[in-house]
Amino acid sequence: QVQLVESGGGLVQPGGSLRLSCAASGTIFSRDNMGWYRQAPGKQRELVATITSVGSTKYADSVKGRFTISRDNAKNTVYLQMNSLKPEDTAVYYCNFVPYNINYWGQGTQVTVSS
Repeated sequence: QVQLVESGGGLVQPGGSLRLSCAASGTIFSRDNMGWYRQAPGKQRELVATITSVGSTKYADSVKGRFTISRDNAKNTVYLQMNSLKPEDTAVYYCNFVPYNINYWGQGTQVTVSS
């Protein structure tokens, strides 16, 4: 009964910041490689950031230098700090394992960047 619950999305202006959280349960979280994915209207879901069980990170070129993924194993939580947000960052953001498990998508959290 793995469950991944995203939170923290909202409406922000271009250049603004937001921090997303993903709370995990039903897994040995400290052993998992985790990622943040997003899906914009009319586009395929894409992987934007990953963090391994030991804390190594990688980012999609489109968010490199602006987003930071982190984890707190004591809280079974993955975070995505998003700075310098652009309208093209507008999407529903999801967390999942890397590679993803089709059965574990949560509800996602909506991020809208608009003036």
